[in-house]
Parts: sequence; structure tokens; C-alpha cells
Amino acid sequence: MPRAGLTETRVVEEGERIADEVGLSGLTLAGLAERLGVRQPSLYKHVAGIDGLRRSIALRAKTELAGVLRRATVGRARGDAISSMARAYRAWATEHPGRYAAAQRAPVRGDLEDERASADVVQVAFDVMAGYDLRDDDAVDAIRGLRAALHGFVALEAAGGFGLPVDINRSFDRLVAGLATAFAAWREVPAEATG
Repeated sequence: MPRAGLTETRVVEEGERIADEVGLSGLTLAGLAERLGVRQPSLYKHVAGIDGLRRSIALRAKTELAGVLRRATVGRARGDAISSMARAYRAWATEHPGRYAAAQRAPVRGDLEDERASADVVQVAFDVMAGYDLRDDDAVDAIRGLRAALHGFVALEAAGGFGLPVDINRSFDRLVAGLATAFAAWREVPAEATG
């Protein structure tokens, strides 16, 4: 019988907290059990091992990130939407590093719940790119560029990779402004020009 007060939600939420504190790769069932004051086998009544826990964290993280980005972009268009979304993305990733790492994993093919959660995040970006009249492959290319730039900045910042004595926020703002400018001219650059 499960311990009173211990639920799947509580187990996953505590797993999220630990992942944010020590990193997703540092999250263990032994550490989680200790934090919850239970024996490790008790966790299996609520999650399907470490892989199941990480999947649950990823699902919740993707859903939360999609909501954060959606709220940041509602009523905004083009550069304003890109800027607001980028700031929200960076802030959420910085505040929730373990959850952010979990949200980066691609869904396993056939995992419909994870595919939907991932699609929700990407849909916000598609909606923003529609403001630039970018659709289909053009939008996918632009979204990949946006994601690579934001993830790269966030990852380097988290790792202490920006040591030069220039304001990091200034650099981020200029990166985002540059992306907005690039997206405004995105359709004018033929895809074959890059290959």
C-alpha cells in the first residue's frame, strides 16, 4: 500500500525540484526516495523507474514551457513577439535548469502524449513565425535557427561561458534583435544559397 500522502504528482514534483538543484543527470531514485523519506522500492508504485520519472518531468516541463511562451507572445507580433518569447524562454530555462534539460528531449516515436506536449511548444514558435509570413519549410528552418540560438545562449550562460566584461543582457538583446531582423528577410534567402 502506498505511503499516505505520497502520490505520483508529489513524486514527480520533488523529482523536478531535485533536477533543478543538481541537474537532470544528477537525479536518482535513491536521492528522491531519501528526500521523500521513503524506501526506493516505494517509488515504483508511482513512477516507472528513472526513465518513467524523467519522462513525466519532460511532459510537465514541455507543457509548462509552452504555457510560458504562449503567455509571452499573446497579442504580440514579429520582433515584439520574438523578443518577448526569447526573454520568457531564457528566464524559464534559467529558473528551471533541470526541467529545461528534460524539455529538450525529443519525444519517443509513438509516445502520443509526449508528441503532443512537444508539438505545443513548437506551435507557439509556428504562430510567431506566421507573423513574418513564414510557413511550412521556411518556418521550420526559422524555428530551428531560433531554437539553436536561444538554446546555445542559455547553455553557454549556464555553464559560465560568457567571461568577457560586456553586459550579458545587452548581448542577448542584440542576438534577439538580430534574429528578428533575419526573420523579416528570411523568405528572400533561397534555401539552395546555403548549400
